Amino acid sequence: MVRITAIALCLIFAGHVQADEPVDTAQSVIRAQIKAFTEDDAEAAYSFASPEIQAKFPDKRLFLDMVKRSYQHLYRPSRFAFGRAKVVGDEVVQEVLISGSDGKDWTAIYSLIRDADNIYRVSGVMMVQTAPGPEL
Repeated sequence: MVRITAIALCLIFAGHVQADEPVDTAQSVIRAQIKAFTEDDAEAAYSFASPEIQAKFPDKRLFLDMVKRSYQHLYRPSRFAFGRAKVVGDEVVQEVLISGSDGKDWTAIYSLIRDADNIYRVSGVMMVQTAPGPEL
């Protein structure tokens, strides 16, 4: 897992622009992939990965095992919601706010690219643990 600072997050989303159709499509892909993770549906989860990710993990079970190990908060979130999004050409960068099964809050920064078939696929995810707020 990669941790980045709040400043880096601000830079990623500087000049935030949201174009509805690509963002809506990207969110549908993310939602469906997380659903596939929660149902241990390796085939469905793998189908949402970009060709580059599939090349790194040529077997859907290896892919799902990697997600279980490295992205357990995406694999079994308590709940999640979409945050900010940015569209740059054929790429959508989407923030996903996650409450992990461990009770900690995380932000997943998804990158999705449009492939040769004009379908958005997940090309990467960066996990950032959200700093706890002040106690009241």
